[in-house]
Amino acid sequence: MLLLHLSDLHLGKRIGEQSLLPDQEYILQEILSIVDKRAPDGILIAGDIYDRTAPSEEAVKLCGGFLSELAARQLPVFIISGNHDSAVRLSFASDLIDGAGIHIAPVYDGNVKPFRLSVNGQTAAIYMLPYLKPVTVRAAFPEKAEEIHDHNDAVRTAIDNIAFDPSVCNILIAHQFVTGADRSESEEISVGGMDNVDASLFDSFDIVALGHLHRPQYVKRETLRYCGTPLKYSFSEANDTKSVTLFEIQENKNISVQTVPLTPLRDMREIKGTYDELTNKHTYENTETEDYLHIILTDEEDIPDAAGRLRIIYPNLLKLSYDNARTRAGHVPEEAADTKAKDPLALFSEFYETVNSRPMSEPQSLLVQKLIREIWEEET
Repeated sequence: MLLLHLSDLHLGKRIGEQSLLPDQEYILQEILSIVDKRAPDGILIAGDIYDRTAPSEEAVKLCGGFLSELAARQLPVFIISGNHDSAVRLSFASDLIDGAGIHIAPVYDGNVKPFRLSVNGQTAAIYMLPYLKPVTVRAAFPEKAEEIHDHNDAVRTAIDNIAFDPSVCNILIAHQFVTGADRSESEEISVGGMDNVDASLFDSFDIVALGHLHRPQYVKRETLRYCGTPLKYSFSEANDTKSVTLFEIQENKNISVQTVPLTPLRDMREIKGTYDELTNKHTYENTETEDYLHIILTDEEDIPDAAGRLRIIYPNLLKLSYDNARTRAGHVPEEAADTKAKDPLALFSEFYETVNSRPMSEPQSLLVQKLIREIWEEET
C-alpha cells in the first residue's frame, strides 16, 4: 500500500501584494503528475488547505479543481482542517462527497472514527484529527475540562478516546506542533510554546502524517513526519527543498518513507551584493530573474528608489534590505541634546554620522546646505 502525504497548501496565499495562486496551480499540476507516475493508493492531506478561514473564490475554485482531478483518478483522499482553515466551511457537504472518495474530517466532537483502506491484502485504519485547541476538546469532554490546560492535554484526551485495532496499520492525520520540530518564519507561532505537543502521544500509531510546520522533517522516528509545504512561503525556507512524502506499507507493518522533490514555477531566493554588482548584466544573465527574491544590498549608502530600479531587472523582488556598517552596528539615533544651540547643518551632520557610522562627505554636505537654504527661502 502506497500513500502520498501533503499538507499546508495555503491556497490563496499572498506575500505582500504578490498573489501565489499561479504558482500554486502550477505545483498542484506537478503533484498530479507525481500521482500519475507513482500511482499511490490514497492521499493524506494534513490541514491548512487554505491560507484564510474565509478563502477567496479563486482559492476555492483551485481546491475544487484539484480534488476533482483526484476523484477522477478514483483515489481516496483524506483531508483534515488546519489552524488556517475553518473546520465548518471545509467540511461543508462532506457527507455528500464521501461517495466520490473525498473524505473530510468533520468539526471535532470527540468522536474519531477510522476509515478502513484495504489494498492487496494490506489494511490500514486511517484516523483524521483536525487541528485541536484546548477549548474545542473541553467542549467535547466537559467532564474532563479541568484537566485540559494546553494543546498537549487536548491531544492526549482526544487520542485516549480513540479505539485502536492493533491487527491493522493505524494511521493518524493531524495538524499540531510536535515538540522538537524545526519551525520557519511563515508559520503562526504560539507565544511561550503553549501549542507544543509531545511526540510520545502518538506512540499508538504506526504512521503519523502531520501538518502545520512548513519544513519537511520527522520527529523521533521516520514515520512521525511533516511533509512540509509544497512551496516556499518565507525566505527562511530559501534553502529548503520542497517535496511530497510517500509512505509504503508492506507486510507485518514494515513501512518505508520516500520523498519526491517538487520544482516550482518560480523559486524563492536571496541574493546579495552592491547595487552596481546586481545590476550588471554579467551578474544576472542566465539566472532566473523572475524568481521571488530577497535582495540584500551591501552599499554603505542607501540607493534612491532601489526597489523600483531593481524591479526593472528582478520583477518579483519581494524584500529589500541592507547589510553594511550601519546595519551591522545596529545604531539607533539618540535623542538630540541642546538642539536650539546648533544650526540645522550641524544637527543633520550629527544625525548622519550616528546612523551611518561615518561623517558626510563634502559633496553631501554641500547638497544638504543647498536643500536647507531652498527650504528656508520657500518658508519666508
